[in-house]
Amino acid sequence: MNALAPLPLSEQIAARRAEQIDWARVENDLDANGFAVIGELLTETECRDFARLYSSDEGFRSRVVMARHGFGRGEYKYFSYPLPPLIADFRTAIYPRLASIANRWARLSGSDERYDDDHAGFLERCHQAGQTRPTPLLLDYGPGDFNRLHQDIYGDLVFPLQVAVLLSRPGEDFTGGEFVLTEQRPRLQSKASVVPLRRSDAVVFPVRDRPAPGARGYSRVTMRHGVSEVRAGRRRTLGLIFHDAR
Repeated sequence: MNALAPLPLSEQIAARRAEQIDWARVENDLDANGFAVIGELLTETECRDFARLYSSDEGFRSRVVMARHGFGRGEYKYFSYPLPPLIADFRTAIYPRLASIANRWARLSGSDERYDDDHAGFLERCHQAGQTRPTPLLLDYGPGDFNRLHQDIYGDLVFPLQVAVLLSRPGEDFTGGEFVLTEQRPRLQSKASVVPLRRSDAVVFPVRDRPAPGARGYSRVTMRHGVSEVRAGRRRTLGLIFHDAR
């Protein structure tokens, strides 16, 4: 592509919105609480359009019925490559900001792991490690559905932060279905957090652990996430995971 040519519209949208995010606040919230909320990452129209994609099998590589695997109740579908442009471009635009946080976390945890500055470089490492299947997904919950506490690992190479965007309206499209995080510190009982989200809001959270200060410096605390039972209606979510799967 000509270096002087304008970026495709979806790339412009993703880059502009990534620039508008208060990343210092996101980093502070992640450090303090283990999660950070980004308001209105998507527009109302984009939320509706993404939610409607679930009704089609086109563009997806697989469908998972949670009850068959003991994951809970409900379903999700993994997108296939090539990803829808706006999803691919949001992964590209958001990744460098999260990589900066991830690298600082690695240093605090005493890890030698370092994450590439750009997402293309990190994905190349994933593919060299045999992790070639895309992980962005749509999740679909109806009445009585829920997602058990879990971690989205998918292989040996794991990017430590991920993003979920709520596509449905709490209190209107569905009731219940709260996003839940738990944190397990050494020698302490688990702490649970319920993250309040509106449609179009994104939550940034750890895939499996994060550094937390203690009496003897920083240590890794284990994180898990899930969704409480949906009491009525339908809840759909877009998940952005930055490492690919085996």
